[in-house]
Amino acid sequence: MIGIAFNQKEFEYDAYTLVKAFYPQEEIEMYCTGEEERAYDRIISIEYGEQVKISVKLEGQKREGFSPYDRDEDRKIRKNKLKQVLYQLLVEETGHTLPWGNLTGIRPTKIAMGLIESGMSNAQAAQYMRDTYFTSREKTALAIAIANREKAILQDIDYEKGYSLYVGIPFCPSICLYCSFSSSPLERWRDRVDSYLDALLKELDFIADAMEDRVLDTIYIGGGTPTTLEPYQLTRLLGHIQEKFPVHQVKEYTIEAGRPDSITKEKLEAIRKFPITRISVNPQTMNQATLDIIGRKHTVEDTRHAFALARECGFDNINMDLIVGLPGESKEDVQYTLEEVKKLNPDSLTVHSLAVKRAARLKLFQEQYREMGLENNQEIMDMTMEYARDCEMSPYYLYRQKNMCGNLENTGYAKEDKAGIYNILIMEEKQTIMAAGAGASTKYVFQHGERIERTENVKDVSGYISRIEEMIERKRGRN
Repeated sequence: MIGIAFNQKEFEYDAYTLVKAFYPQEEIEMYCTGEEERAYDRIISIEYGEQVKISVKLEGQKREGFSPYDRDEDRKIRKNKLKQVLYQLLVEETGHTLPWGNLTGIRPTKIAMGLIESGMSNAQAAQYMRDTYFTSREKTALAIAIANREKAILQDIDYEKGYSLYVGIPFCPSICLYCSFSSSPLERWRDRVDSYLDALLKELDFIADAMEDRVLDTIYIGGGTPTTLEPYQLTRLLGHIQEKFPVHQVKEYTIEAGRPDSITKEKLEAIRKFPITRISVNPQTMNQATLDIIGRKHTVEDTRHAFALARECGFDNINMDLIVGLPGESKEDVQYTLEEVKKLNPDSLTVHSLAVKRAARLKLFQEQYREMGLENNQEIMDMTMEYARDCEMSPYYLYRQKNMCGNLENTGYAKEDKAGIYNILIMEEKQTIMAAGAGASTKYVFQHGERIERTENVKDVSGYISRIEEMIERKRGRN
């Protein structure tokens, strides 16, 4: 167990996250200096005074680092100084570096984008990232490349006058082992899906009226698994959106078909009647043994069949999601998945590094799955990039999460003109995103992204239905 002691509360979360990145399997506690200490294996002490002093103590041996500290200095600068000293001490202590250096946030490309938009050249932005955050050459180059592609894709979007719409369908055929999203098993809620849609359409009506003077740029229907809806329910939802929103003018209209076991020809034909421009068919892996372990109630052949159906129905922009680091999967297993996906030839590919969230069953039963191993490393991520390049795809967006396997990242790859615009907008936080549905989070962006406010909907389906007027009131007058 590791203890982190502070003589004042500032940047505790940043310190915790950075230490956790070096010691992912360790339990970590934070406490105030002077409190009774437990029997920690390591103690990391952070003291603020005229300078920030950080020490790492292990079995009587102590390492120390110092940095000037001025409370009148910009908070961001103070935080960077703390993380620089702490990172260097942890590198000395462990003998290894992290690919993303001391970056603990989820949006490294947002930093790169900001530097480029400030007038820096690519070389200057790269040097700044390496000097400030100690990012590796490879990750720095990746962030800069993606930031430039994002900038080109978003060049015609007016952030101030536009907005995007997210519509959440929280139901799934079953709940995957690693899932912590607001998902509800369909069997439990089947009798209330129509009532859920009643509430959802009411919230969408409010959003349409509230945003009538703004330009709608993208629509994203996610979840959950939107194709758990029956064809008539999909028609009802998509028809209502078309009636209330200018869907024919949007730059992108996505629906996550998602789970192959939820996709039928009838559902795809119902979707095809509307101006949907992009869908997802998400296998996560093409190894049947892994699908069984993680609770995906479908076969590898179901994935092939669902993808073929989507092509037959005329969809020409299909994304596929994969997860690297699943229980028991080796590099060879990931390679097999990539080879099978390559045969299908999707238009874009999103590669996720497994992130074990507190609410996921994989976290609750981690001892049961520890023997299987959760393997991900830079070699595997490089392999996924090579396969994407072989499929004529380039990286276009990237984000990170806490507790990621290998402390790596999620990367979206796409062929020319097939990138997911909504994905970029939500990561770069440049535009207001109005969100409807249980567990949906509306994000209001002000002052060119300098100020961001959020409004959350309740996650529970019953609560969302019964409290829909409250969900609407939370948004009233905010935009």
